[in-house]
Amino acid sequence: MKGMMLVAFGIMWAFIAQAQGPQWNEITTPVKASLRGLSPVSDKICWASGSNGTWLKTMDGGLTWEHGVIAGLDTVDFRSIQAFDQNTAVAASAGQPAVIYRTVDGGRSWSKAHQEEAEAAFFDGISFSNRKNGYVIGDPVEGKWMILETEDGGKTWQSLTNLPDAEIGEAAFAASASSLIADKTGLIFGTGGPVSNLHFYRFKDWTWTKVKTPILQGEPSQGIFAIASTEAGLVAVGGDYTKLEDREKHAFIYNDGSFEYPIAMPLGYRSGLAYWKKKNLTIAVGPSGSDFSTDGGKSWNDFSPTGYHAVKTSPDQKAIWASGSGGRIGILIP
Repeated sequence: MKGMMLVAFGIMWAFIAQAQGPQWNEITTPVKASLRGLSPVSDKICWASGSNGTWLKTMDGGLTWEHGVIAGLDTVDFRSIQAFDQNTAVAASAGQPAVIYRTVDGGRSWSKAHQEEAEAAFFDGISFSNRKNGYVIGDPVEGKWMILETEDGGKTWQSLTNLPDAEIGEAAFAASASSLIADKTGLIFGTGGPVSNLHFYRFKDWTWTKVKTPILQGEPSQGIFAIASTEAGLVAVGGDYTKLEDREKHAFIYNDGSFEYPIAMPLGYRSGLAYWKKKNLTIAVGPSGSDFSTDGGKSWNDFSPTGYHAVKTSPDQKAIWASGSGGRIGILIP
């Protein structure tokens, strides 16, 4: 009887834990920077970057951290980072100077791979389709979107030959470096400001298409901040970063040319988004908290008031990591 009671208690506890949803395992790091750049490699290895030129890396799941300042640039905000293993990573700044740096020795040294001379240059995000081919999205310059590409893992960068037009005032957001997706078929990026669009680029025929979105827009602080592909379609989150708890039209799903709003919206403005295919779990984060969806973004439930800027799934599908202000890092407990 006692054994049966213990089994029953275990089942009940598991049911309660599942009903409560996921949780964050919050990790203490040795830095206090605002971390918007995030790139997990596995459940053990994760890189992050952010304000004051900060980079940091763990190789043991967050127990210990290595950290430093990229090339001594302690006034630069590196909001985008792409890591490939414990030794190799590429980081891009937001603002001036508009630079891209690369390390191959685990962060001990960084070499400049690219610098944009235009004063208007502002990098918003980085995405690689494989270890060699990567892209950086930047705000428009002279009416054209800035998109850089690399074919050698970030050693050298050049402008994409066919750049799409930008509408007046249209911009991207560097809040989590998550407004750009690169895969084997092409590129997708989401925008905001006076107007919000999804831009699609097909590698097959090098053509761009643009679709106006129904997300909150019209002000410089409004629009799409992060996108992710789920089983339900392309999911986007955002809103207005000056109104952290506003829930007006700040998420949508795009599928086969049509848009739909979630049945239940995320609990406020959200800057980061990640899809954990292995667990069929989608996570949205923002300064006011975190939400999860088990139906590809069709409905959301809040599960944590802890604020994060960015959230990413590791390529090996073993973990979801998050980063935020004050050197905050989290690992999801599903």
